[in-house]
Amino acid sequence: MDHRVSRRTEILTNHLLRRAPPPSSVLQPHRCLSYSPPELSNGFAFDLREMRRLMDGHNLEDRDWLFSVIVQSALFNRRERAGRIFVCPDYNQSMEQQREATMRRIEYLVERGVFQGWLTGEGPGEELRKLALYEVIGMYDHSLAVKLGVHYFLWGGAVKFLGTKRHHDKWLSATENYDMKGCFALSELGHGSNVRGIETITTYDSNTGEFVVNTPCESGQKYWIGGADHATHTIVFSQLYINGSNQGVHAFIAQIRDSDGNICPNIRIADCGHKIGVNGVDNGRIWFDNVRIPRENLLNSVGDVSPTGEYLSDIKNVDQRFAAFLAPLTSGRVIIAATAVYISKISLAIAIRYALTRRAFSITPNGPEVLLLDYPSHQRRLLPLLAKVYAMSFSANDLKMMYVKRSPKSNKAIHIISSAYKATFTWNNIRTLQECREACGGQGVKSENRVGLFMGEFEMHSTFEGDNKVLMQQISKALFAEYVACQKQNKPFSGLGLEHMNKDLPVIPSHLTTPTIRSSEFQIDLFHLRERDLLRRFADEVSEYQSRGESKESAFILSYQLAEDLSRAFSERAILKTFMDAESTLPAGSLKNVLGLLRSLYAMISVDEDATFFRYGYLSTENAFVVRKEVPKLCAELRPHALALVSSFGIPDAFLSPIAYNWVDSNSWSSQL
Repeated sequence: MDHRVSRRTEILTNHLLRRAPPPSSVLQPHRCLSYSPPELSNGFAFDLREMRRLMDGHNLEDRDWLFSVIVQSALFNRRERAGRIFVCPDYNQSMEQQREATMRRIEYLVERGVFQGWLTGEGPGEELRKLALYEVIGMYDHSLAVKLGVHYFLWGGAVKFLGTKRHHDKWLSATENYDMKGCFALSELGHGSNVRGIETITTYDSNTGEFVVNTPCESGQKYWIGGADHATHTIVFSQLYINGSNQGVHAFIAQIRDSDGNICPNIRIADCGHKIGVNGVDNGRIWFDNVRIPRENLLNSVGDVSPTGEYLSDIKNVDQRFAAFLAPLTSGRVIIAATAVYISKISLAIAIRYALTRRAFSITPNGPEVLLLDYPSHQRRLLPLLAKVYAMSFSANDLKMMYVKRSPKSNKAIHIISSAYKATFTWNNIRTLQECREACGGQGVKSENRVGLFMGEFEMHSTFEGDNKVLMQQISKALFAEYVACQKQNKPFSGLGLEHMNKDLPVIPSHLTTPTIRSSEFQIDLFHLRERDLLRRFADEVSEYQSRGESKESAFILSYQLAEDLSRAFSERAILKTFMDAESTLPAGSLKNVLGLLRSLYAMISVDEDATFFRYGYLSTENAFVVRKEVPKLCAELRPHALALVSSFGIPDAFLSPIAYNWVDSNSWSSQL
């Protein structure tokens, strides 16, 4: 009791006389945390501009121009935090407000000529410019990108590639100038991935020279149609019946609203409602109640109907005709794959910059807290994803070049590779967003820091333009067909990167060392070994099921596990090969050295994460352990380059978020005033 009275008296005396309390041996005063720009302690060992040129691949000036157009306009929700300007959609708005904002932004971009040449331009250069500008738009807002993608790539692409001169003359300029608004009615309530099974029916009335489009049942309603609330016209896909004979899926232009925005007779449109993301897009449902359209509205580059009702097509094979009608969907997979890479870049740039300035815990008594990115576990969390996004950037650029230079001969390869990359890149983006959100802790939950919101916005990419699982099964089926054809005809493999199947089986060293593991020759040999063995196993298993009386389709379905393993092996091998090709064009130096580390980390993390390397004995248990231990070593060697690598993305500060910079000041009391 006497001790407590004495202590209380001492405290009151010190307070009245304003004396400082004696220092405590347990709690020491310390300075408040302050932000220190990572540039002060992280040097750049290579040319950032050259690295960005490699990453973006094309149209850097056009990209920077559009970045500036967006950042300078108040329409794009400019806001200041800690002396920096950021742009990001306001997701606190209602669904209706978000849709209205999307339309205003489109009108603004139209006025500034952003879409000039998107449909009337010709040649690879025009297409690459369009893809570059679209990627910038996607980095700003997914809703804006989807709305434009539907109008220009799906509606406009269908008119351009499935239509002929009469359609081009009437629709392309009006579409490009946004004088009319188009949508793309393919998916139905009852059929998404299975396009062959759609139930909408179109018949021909030779007495009036019109097609009659009808939704025969509720499961045949067109569903998830982007732009349905604003569009004046749609491309409607349906089964075409001529004289009672089904000629398969065809595409028609149908007007669904008049110039005043009123819904046309015999058309019913309803909204799909609130979604987990892209609420700035007006997804809707459409019913056609015996809607009559002119005969000329059939997009007739693949098949036509004469005035008297005779079906005409140079493509007699129904399967080939069907594939031709789905050609516009290839552009969708290309842009989704590229968009996924850029969203991963944004999230990694935010999370890594934050990890270079945020500290947590001391490892010595009274020592400074440690930067998040100096923890090996945090490096292991983020840097393999950084290596993957670099690898996928090269592959995305390669895919875009294939697409803009496409020909009838290359269409099959583009379909297979775009399907592989669309699935692989979007799955990787979902994982990257999750890791980056967690790596940013509570700050990753704030909407203004973007990463958390991206999760809802881009998770749907896994089923956009084809369910990822279905796409990967298509790849395995295509590889199976190549394998069987080469075996039956005793001919070498050619195309799809399968030429390695013509060579001797790669031999993997029994004892792996760091120099061997980091050798590109070893890495591609290991990936080749996996792919060719899985292809053989898959073919054998399908054949075994068939020998038991199963149909080919049933055999494929039953062999789904090997199918998934094979499609993954194909995709990862293709990605590694494009990385190696890009790396081989560079002279010796620091840039090539860093890319070598990234390539090795991409290869080794792919091996470490895929059990097939161990399940089928491509690596011994001892070698698998060596590979696993190499991953943190590569992460540690890349740690000094982390800032330079995300800075090389060329993404403006305004497109990142406050926690990528001075997160202390951006959360200060004064910043709220």
